[in-house]
Amino acid sequence: MSKSLYDKLISSIEAASSLYFRLIVLAGPSGSGKTRVLQELAKTLDTKVININLEVSSKLLELTQRQRAIKLSETLDQIILRENSPVIMDNIEILFDKTLKQNPLRLLQGMSRNKTILTAWNGHASGDKLVYAQPGHPEYQNYSLEGLVWVSME
Repeated sequence: MSKSLYDKLISSIEAASSLYFRLIVLAGPSGSGKTRVLQELAKTLDTKVININLEVSSKLLELTQRQRAIKLSETLDQIILRENSPVIMDNIEILFDKTLKQNPLRLLQGMSRNKTILTAWNGHASGDKLVYAQPGHPEYQNYSLEGLVWVSME
């Protein structure tokens, strides 16, 4: 990880600690090295990277589709409650599953009210938008960057 990217992430974590939503988004396309960066940062901070897809899917596996949508927020809360701040999350694609009927960014922001959260984001930030996936992809989303703390892999 480059020194400047590391410095940006550390200063973003520090800056987010005084905000209402303590969410930091590490934005970059799939394959850009977000996981490696998060693993190196976690090692430095003596914490771990949580694979959200793995954790959430294992807890929601036995539920019906409707129950999954209802229990998702509670399940995420249980996962992050057991972790120290900052909570570092990777592989959040499950949050964008249309059958769960969630607003992933709002869900992450809600969780970040109690703990600082740093998450990988498969997409990019450009102009005044945070984009997830590519236009035409079923899970494509774009959000306003206003009020968000974000770091780009680019």
